[in-house]
Amino acid sequence: MFFFRTVIALVGCVSMASALVVRTADASPTATAVSTPTPTAFPTGEFLTTKFLTVAGHTDAHATVPGHTITLVLPTCIQTEIPDKNGFVPPGTCHALYDFYPSFAAAVLFSVLFGVVMALHIAQAVKYKTTFCWVIIMACFWEFSSFVTRAISTKYQQSEGLALVTQILVLIAPLWVNAFDYMVLGRMIHYFLPSHSMFGVSGSLFGMTFVMLDVVSFVIQLVGGSLAGPTAPESEVFKGIHIYMGGIGLQQFFIFIFLGLAARLHRQLQALERNGTGKKNWRPLLFTLYASLGLITIRIFFRLIEFSGGKEADKNPLPFHEAYFYVFEAVPMVFALAAMNIVHPGFVLVGPDADMPGLKALLGGWRRTQNDGMEWDGMEGKNKAAYSRV
Repeated sequence: MFFFRTVIALVGCVSMASALVVRTADASPTATAVSTPTPTAFPTGEFLTTKFLTVAGHTDAHATVPGHTITLVLPTCIQTEIPDKNGFVPPGTCHALYDFYPSFAAAVLFSVLFGVVMALHIAQAVKYKTTFCWVIIMACFWEFSSFVTRAISTKYQQSEGLALVTQILVLIAPLWVNAFDYMVLGRMIHYFLPSHSMFGVSGSLFGMTFVMLDVVSFVIQLVGGSLAGPTAPESEVFKGIHIYMGGIGLQQFFIFIFLGLAARLHRQLQALERNGTGKKNWRPLLFTLYASLGLITIRIFFRLIEFSGGKEADKNPLPFHEAYFYVFEAVPMVFALAAMNIVHPGFVLVGPDADMPGLKALLGGWRRTQNDGMEWDGMEGKNKAAYSRV
């Protein structure tokens, strides 16, 4: 019995030193049952996980000491700072969701700007009967929703849901602009080139291919952005950032390829223009595409630099100053969307060739390519030769 009491006393001392309340079951020298786990008292704070620590029992010739399971309630943080009226606490402290004090006025301003651009795109889509413009309208809506949510979040800065929605929408919205640009270039190939194709591939297939590649990038960035939420554990945040960076890197790779195709189209249209054939007014829309993709590229490089620079303010100031976000994220996206208001595809692509072949025609693409080849062969010899040199 002396040995038994000594072991019990040691277990009690360990429990007290750990500031945990452990309930042990009564045991006799022949007891073999394990006691029921009892949670410890909850300290003030926020909790993510509960862990169980099992202390093994002991049996020898003199006594049997039962095992004990200790329940550990582990806080993620304990509130020590007093939040201000908007819920703000300094970066790095408990419940701090922002690395700066977000501006309500700036969020409202860009909510209005994106809202105006969205309203114009809706009106232009109706006026020009361009149903495919729902894609850029969706881009405007996501940007608009992101900044509306951000404006609300500045007044409730400890709301995890608002911060997460704001972050995901602003990270993913530019992909809709990318998809729209791809669709416009496909329509330009179909509309301006006599063969309705480039490198033997129809404009509709070009557009659809790049949209599908954009979807792949979209999924990768969505997964990364979700994992890198403002309240995620540090290990998950870094994992999410790496995934997101891979997604936007892939997005930029597709943009570079796409710009090469746009440059090829540019040269072909110049050749047709020199020979007095082909449709006019292609430059404004093509230059608008260049500008849109250039603005998205600025935004992508900003995000790559921001996420790759780490979270130390002295080495990487980008995450700690909101002005960088508005200059390199919000402003480029406003101009990228507004550029298509100024030079709207529905104003340029007019006539019977303005509509792209539907999915049924695309599935029969080989037949379409053969028909395009017949039309190509019917061109005047000098124009065909000049066109082929570019």
